[in-house]
Amino acid sequence: MSFTYKGLKAQTSRHIITDEELDRQIEKLQSCNPRIAVVKDRPTAKGDEIVLDYAGFCDGEQFAGGTAQNQTLVLGSGMFIPGFEEQLIDKVPGEQVTVEVTFPQQYHSQELAGKDAEFRCTIHEIRVKTPYELDDVFAQEVGGCYTFEEMKEQLRKSLQEYTDERGEMDLQDQLLQQAAATLEMTVSPEELKKAIDAQMKNLEAQLSRQGLTIDMYCSFLGNTVEDIREEMKASAENSVKINAAIEKIVELEKLEATEEEIGQAISVICRQNNMTVEQLKPHYDAEFEQAVIKSVLTSKVMRLIRDAADVTVVS
Repeated sequence: MSFTYKGLKAQTSRHIITDEELDRQIEKLQSCNPRIAVVKDRPTAKGDEIVLDYAGFCDGEQFAGGTAQNQTLVLGSGMFIPGFEEQLIDKVPGEQVTVEVTFPQQYHSQELAGKDAEFRCTIHEIRVKTPYELDDVFAQEVGGCYTFEEMKEQLRKSLQEYTDERGEMDLQDQLLQQAAATLEMTVSPEELKKAIDAQMKNLEAQLSRQGLTIDMYCSFLGNTVEDIREEMKASAENSVKINAAIEKIVELEKLEATEEEIGQAISVICRQNNMTVEQLKPHYDAEFEQAVIKSVLTSKVMRLIRDAADVTVVS
């Protein structure tokens, strides 16, 4: 079987955003963007959001990770360890409160698990959140539009553009998968291990952003690191084949990433991460540059395959 990446066949359909989907998005915006009022005429109550500083002590010593300033906390949310939030109810801004708790036996830090501790807290502010009415004020203060009807139309348009973009990316991915399937190659054990290592690294990074470790993740799932690596084999092998197909097409088509295209890709990265090019520079090493070049070439390959494909649009 020869490697085929032109003239591939695929079907696609365009999903039109429904009124129900639009309403759900508006409700989500309403939920995520409440009115916030600062309360000054009463003490804290369950359901209030407070702003506080705290410092944790165990056996008379301040422990790492137990200190924060201007931390927001909704009383009754259960976000902190049992007993913490309840002791901050019926307090007033400026009041210093010593919260006494016992860490759970299964706490993720073995040094603190099962131990008594105290948190020295200072409450700065009490906030109450109430939902906006779905009116022109909501449109002006949340949607950046003059009227609610204008906001709905703008939101419908942006949702449709996002849906169309995702549909096109899914189509291009489908075609790239087809092309890779025609590439005659055997993935070596070394290539497979490298791909699994990369996926494990990505997983660990995702877990770290949630305050979790790979051991904690395995404990939640009831399996081992070896089990996870075994489950990754199929996707890792597919990843190797896709990368090989991309490299083959780049070679056959003599594709290159121009300085302008690399610059545009960097601008997108900065925009997505809310940073400037100057802020990115300390992280821009040879490895980062190669990753950017690879992303540019991959996009070119996917567009080339898409443009050369026989795509049927179905309703």
